[in-house]
Amino acid sequence: MPKVSRIIPILENLLFFWLGLALVLSFAGDSLNIPPILQVLGRAHPLILHFPIVLLLMAVALFWIKDEKLKEIGTWILLLGANLTGVTVLAGLLLANEDYDGDMLIWHQWLGVASLGLAVLIYFYRNKSSQFLRISTGTLAVAIILTGHFGADLTHGENFLLAPIQSQEAEFVALEDAEVFQHMVKPILEAKCIACHKEGKEKGELRLDDLAGLQKGGKNGLFVVPGDLKESLLIQRIHLPEESKEHMPPKNKAQLTDEELEILQLWVESGSSFEQKVTELKSEEPLYQLASNRFSNQKNYTFDAASDADIKDLNNFFRKVNPTFPGSPALEVAYYGTSAFDPASLKDLKSIKDQVVKLNLNRMPLESVDLGFLRDFQNLEELQMNFTGVTATQISNLEGLENLRNLALSGNNLGPDAVTVLSKLQQVKRLFLWNSGLDETAQQSLSKGLPSTHIDFGFDGKGITYALNPPKITFDKDVFQDSMEVVLSHPIRTAEIRYTWDGTEPDSISSPVYTDPLWVKKTGQIRAKAFAKDWTGSLTAYNSLFKAGIKPKSYALAFEPNVRYSAKGATSLFDGVKGKTSHGSGNWLGFTDTPLELEIYLSDGSSPKEISLSILLNEIAYLFPPEKVEIWTGSQQEWQKLPNPELVQSTKIDEVRFGVLTFPLPETAFEKVKIRISPISKLPAWHPGAGAKGWVFVDEVLLN
Repeated sequence: MPKVSRIIPILENLLFFWLGLALVLSFAGDSLNIPPILQVLGRAHPLILHFPIVLLLMAVALFWIKDEKLKEIGTWILLLGANLTGVTVLAGLLLANEDYDGDMLIWHQWLGVASLGLAVLIYFYRNKSSQFLRISTGTLAVAIILTGHFGADLTHGENFLLAPIQSQEAEFVALEDAEVFQHMVKPILEAKCIACHKEGKEKGELRLDDLAGLQKGGKNGLFVVPGDLKESLLIQRIHLPEESKEHMPPKNKAQLTDEELEILQLWVESGSSFEQKVTELKSEEPLYQLASNRFSNQKNYTFDAASDADIKDLNNFFRKVNPTFPGSPALEVAYYGTSAFDPASLKDLKSIKDQVVKLNLNRMPLESVDLGFLRDFQNLEELQMNFTGVTATQISNLEGLENLRNLALSGNNLGPDAVTVLSKLQQVKRLFLWNSGLDETAQQSLSKGLPSTHIDFGFDGKGITYALNPPKITFDKDVFQDSMEVVLSHPIRTAEIRYTWDGTEPDSISSPVYTDPLWVKKTGQIRAKAFAKDWTGSLTAYNSLFKAGIKPKSYALAFEPNVRYSAKGATSLFDGVKGKTSHGSGNWLGFTDTPLELEIYLSDGSSPKEISLSILLNEIAYLFPPEKVEIWTGSQQEWQKLPNPELVQSTKIDEVRFGVLTFPLPETAFEKVKIRISPISKLPAWHPGAGAKGWVFVDEVLLN
């Protein structure tokens, strides 16, 4: 072992080597071609950085203690820590060449180099003076802390260090104020994606913390293509199997929930707008329904509440005044009874003018009433004056109500001046004008005058053929015992419902007509469409129904499913529990590298006539029908292979759906069944992942 006196000069000389090399990489690193072996060293940066931090801070602490022996120990620790800091800084500078950029990186990089330089300076000038030692070691401690702070922000997200002690109060967002991207999509990206795609760390040249970067996309394509799930990189990557190298988020990170997956997919389907408000969606759209569960209809108002005495005085048999929701200072007022209406009573509302946000005057006679009193209702958001006889002149009093968003004027003959008056109400977002005496020219002119307002002029179906809604399929449960009733219904009673049981598309000629409730007695898929005169046939409604099969005596899998999609093992195939349409729901067995090979041993006397498998299909997530199915039956001594059944393979990316594979079994007696389901070995050329392995997902095996 070499003497200590020979090691010290080596370590001292190494300090200058680390510092010099660090400066070279800092100034000229971008122009250097880093070999793979050094890239490995760079990626070790997060592993080795903690040890030198501890050593340097220990040395600082020992130098502040007035004890020569401890100071000597501190010198040794400083020398060792400075050398390890040199290695760590070099590794960090090498790592910085991989998808890192931005101001945060610059601060982290130069503070790291400065920490190394200070450590070297302190080591060689430690005996200069006690004042120098205190100032320099104090500065080193601050530099180390700041370096760690910026490094944590770079890796884990901005302000990672102080986040736990900062306010965690969630932002209150009312449904009417919520924006699809800002309040539904962006929080998902911030929680699950931005750590790897932000300023200073742009994996795949994709930046998601900046709107321009998000719209630009990365080196592998556009992040989102409005309305196109197949071409949108976001949708491709989030639906890849978790083991895939390109799956987002990476498998070692927190994964997207089922709801988050649905929100992102629906956002892209709806056009991936960055400005659309939730209220601009149709109420029947799934994205709107998700939003209505997430955001409150109870708007947060900041004005003071009206006195209970004032509200009590205003309530009578023809007028009701109530809070918009319990505990809210906002009030809604509604008038009832045309014959009892007194226009002078409107002036009584002056005592609550600051609290009224909704006013319902429908069918009240307002022909000659001065509506100028409404100018004082500055918090009014919704005004209903349907069938009241109001004119354009009276409506002009609404121009100064900046918070007015919904205005209903249906059933009033507004006259030729209405377009000019209504066009000034730019603050109104929803305007209802059924039967308002406006001809087509006036309607077009008003639509141009209020480009950001949704105007409902009423329904005119002349010359237009509309599609029917799909029928509704009602039944008790997915897996039934002996038989189960299935009811088909449609809101238009005159609509004719036709159906099929064999998975083919129903048509308006040859498919059976639904008249009475159906009884299903075997596993299969029911499909139904609605038809009616002067209407286009509906889209197909369908559901897979499964008859609980014969319980086997025992069963065993030849190959274990993928560890990520293993559910409860082979037990999941016979537990009667249907998986959800999300392949990550925990009820599916997934196979990609090996086939699903299952041996089933039958109870004495049982003789199934067919075997059915419930599968999940989702082409964008690589979940395809199997490439090959092989079936054997046999006795204890031997197996008898059946002819391979013909299979239908996917030809396009379709919606997520359940599938049923049913195969007949021989009439002869047998004691056991073996089935081998082989996943598609190479995805077809039309698929974004062409050539990659596909998956087979199964959740139930049924013997009937």
